[in-house]
Amino acid sequence: QVQLVESGGGLVQPGGSLRLSCAASGITFINNVMSWHRQAPGKERELVASITSGGQTTNYADSVKGRFIISRDNVKKMVYLQMNSLEPDDTGVYYCNAKSWPTGVRNYWGQGTQVTVQV
Repeated sequence: QVQLVESGGGLVQPGGSLRLSCAASGITFINNVMSWHRQAPGKERELVASITSGGQTTNYADSVKGRFIISRDNVKKMVYLQMNSLEPDDTGVYYCNAKSWPTGVRNYWGQGTQVTVQV
């Protein structure tokens, strides 16, 4: 059974930081591109950051470049999202995603963790 379990969300003031974690099980972790997505109220889910199977390449949404860092630990089967200089527009539910590489045939989602940025 595939499980992606996110943790680390919470309430933070603007300018603060949070570190999200995603623990994967039931998949061959190194065969998956991992990514973080978010969904704000009333908006569509959007890609925040992704990292290739070996961790060599990362991609970020323009809105988070220079503030967020995605990383992975293939031994622990974990993926992280370090979020710095948080802004109110970063508020939303953050989801971990695993997509099999190279075909992308298998695609899995976690249950999400809430991030709220407000004074």
